[in-house]
Amino acid sequence: MRPNSQGLKHKSSHDTEREFGGTLGAICIPVFLPLTVLFLISVSRCPEASVLKWPPSLPSTDHLWDPLALMVLLGWISLHALLYLTPVGKVSEGLVLRDGTRLKYPINGFHGLCISGVLLLLLVGLGAPLGYLFELLVPLAVCAIAVSFLFSVYLYIRSFCAPSDALALGGNTGNPLYDFFIGRELNPRIGNFDLKYFCELRPGLIGWVVINLGMLMKEVELRGSPSLAMILVNCFQLLYVADALWNEEAVLTTMDIVHDGFGFMLVFGDLAWVPFTYSLQAAFLVVHPQALTFLGAAAIIALNGVGYYIFRKSNSQKNQFRRDPSHPSVARLETIATATGKRLLVSGWWGLVRHPNYLGDLLMALAWSLPCGKTLSE
Repeated sequence: MRPNSQGLKHKSSHDTEREFGGTLGAICIPVFLPLTVLFLISVSRCPEASVLKWPPSLPSTDHLWDPLALMVLLGWISLHALLYLTPVGKVSEGLVLRDGTRLKYPINGFHGLCISGVLLLLLVGLGAPLGYLFELLVPLAVCAIAVSFLFSVYLYIRSFCAPSDALALGGNTGNPLYDFFIGRELNPRIGNFDLKYFCELRPGLIGWVVINLGMLMKEVELRGSPSLAMILVNCFQLLYVADALWNEEAVLTTMDIVHDGFGFMLVFGDLAWVPFTYSLQAAFLVVHPQALTFLGAAAIIALNGVGYYIFRKSNSQKNQFRRDPSHPSVARLETIATATGKRLLVSGWWGLVRHPNYLGDLLMALAWSLPCGKTLSE
């Protein structure tokens, strides 16, 4: 388990245990993860669709770049930056920082999702070829990877202008490669615009939904109507994204916000990994259509429902405990003390399994993938 930032406030950040393989991981991960994204997209589109095929079927260099992809990506990020600044929804405070202050965050991500949905429906109604996202998928991923690297360089450079108490304890080791990867500054902001919080749930997560919709529209172009498998994947994953944004305030108690610096690890995860690997099921179904039976579809829907119930209930309990351990809904739960002085839940959902929220995640991920297989298909 990661050490809690408040519990380490008297410990030198240069002595903090390094994660992800330390320097070696900080060198290898930024190289191999982008290649993995491009590899998985390519695999999902090839006839064999096998990760075991070697050498891998990678796109040719002339398919890696399209100026339109860069325009679409930057336009999409700019749109959500404007929506972030829109004065709708409430403003919530994060957890107490090391200097005793609390930052304020706009809770309007769900509004951004709804506005994005309306704009997309208008574009589709006007005849915009949303299915062209299928052809743009690889260059979009390349642009997202490039933007992730450039943004991470900016974050690393600007972190040297931040006061020492604004740095992440785990990302201020003095090793440039590791600090670039893990992130030096905890909450980098331009004025009141929180860069980490903005990227966490907005352009990448909502972009995932848009890519899925683009894959659905491509299937309509190819076959006249979306398949049941494609509809299920789109609905399941839209529910997941909508849930995350409806419960946006809960992200303020997560390790990403509370503990981790904002460096390449989170930037790449938010802007490239999430939208372009989480949408692989939809991209796969464009090239490899599956015919689900209604009984098979019902079983998959039930599995996703069970996973979602476990995921939501356990995460809500965890978030409530982190925000207010004295709240009536969690006050009677059993806990144990940790070396950092914090307490961990060992009853309620956490008395049934060590990581119930991960269990729910895994069940949902299985439900998202089953429509792409043949076990429950005709």
